[in-house]
Amino acid sequence: MKRRLVLENGAVFEGEAFGSLEHNMGEVVFNTGMTGYQEILSDPSYCGQIVTLTYPLIGNYGINRDDFESITPFVKGLEIIKELCELPSNWRSAYTLDEYLKMKNIPGLQGIDTRKLTRMIRTAGALKGTFASSDEDIEAVLKRLNETELPRNQVSQVSVKTAYPSPGRGKRIVLVDFGMKHGILRELNKRKCDVIVVPYNITAEEVLQLKPDGIMLSNGPGDPKDVPEAIEMIKGVLGKVPLFGICLGHQLFALACGANTEKMKFGHRGSNHPVKELATGKVALTSQNHGYTVSSISKTELEVTHIAINDDTIEGLKHKTLPAFTVQYHPEASPGPEDANHLFDRFIEMIETTEKEGEAVCQNA
Repeated sequence: MKRRLVLENGAVFEGEAFGSLEHNMGEVVFNTGMTGYQEILSDPSYCGQIVTLTYPLIGNYGINRDDFESITPFVKGLEIIKELCELPSNWRSAYTLDEYLKMKNIPGLQGIDTRKLTRMIRTAGALKGTFASSDEDIEAVLKRLNETELPRNQVSQVSVKTAYPSPGRGKRIVLVDFGMKHGILRELNKRKCDVIVVPYNITAEEVLQLKPDGIMLSNGPGDPKDVPEAIEMIKGVLGKVPLFGICLGHQLFALACGANTEKMKFGHRGSNHPVKELATGKVALTSQNHGYTVSSISKTELEVTHIAINDDTIEGLKHKTLPAFTVQYHPEASPGPEDANHLFDRFIEMIETTEKEGEAVCQNA
């Protein structure tokens, strides 16, 4: 069956349909990773987006039960170039990609020129797009597309509604779920942390009532300025409990400290983005997925710790006087390299250092 992708600028890409027959609408973005399509599909940060995968052969290792980053995918669609693998070869494979997309009502499109589409997005920026059948009138599709506003505050769609524990014997970490990848929870569990996952709209008072040793701000979709309640919560806990933020959590932390954020032209999405740590000069390859960036930290108590090699955007921050640091990229990878995995250890060390300093103050009082 033929299917079209129609973009707001009038461009039309026609190919073969797979997955669901839904004609979803969303922001069309691209990801440059060579592997990890299962994790990409299940990453809540892609909520409301149609993802173009630049690698030409997708689906060759199928879908397995273990590599999901959330139970429910929120992506609006998937396009691939040339070929969908219908006979995956992997001993863990439980479904083909086509079978999984049908199960989850996600439309796919193959056989289009994704190089052309990616160049278009790089030139024009992320574009609104919709799937359409091959016989639909393009002018009518464009009219519907241009008259429809994409939903905002996607965080409210992907965050948990009620808190739940992931018990451990170590440090108690309150993990604020803005669209959390399960990889973050896995890394905390590896370190025996006693984790409590909480909704995005929790208040500072409610967080502090849980008596956390540390607070983790997760990744998530959309514009950080659409989540003002989270910014107020961060202001209320900052300096009272050590804090570590990832991706959207990094942006929300920056806004809470008086910095600014802005939408990027086409964002960073892939598993091979080089990031430089300014203190050491070391460069790590990182997994990234974000369409917004911290644009200015002037007149704040923040210090830039990491920058992106490709475009010099801010990739890491720390507070000059309080125990808090954040990164724009994903140290838990999933998919991608684990060069930055040590940041979870640094978070635990920061908690322990803060506790020792507090004990010293009490003894000297």
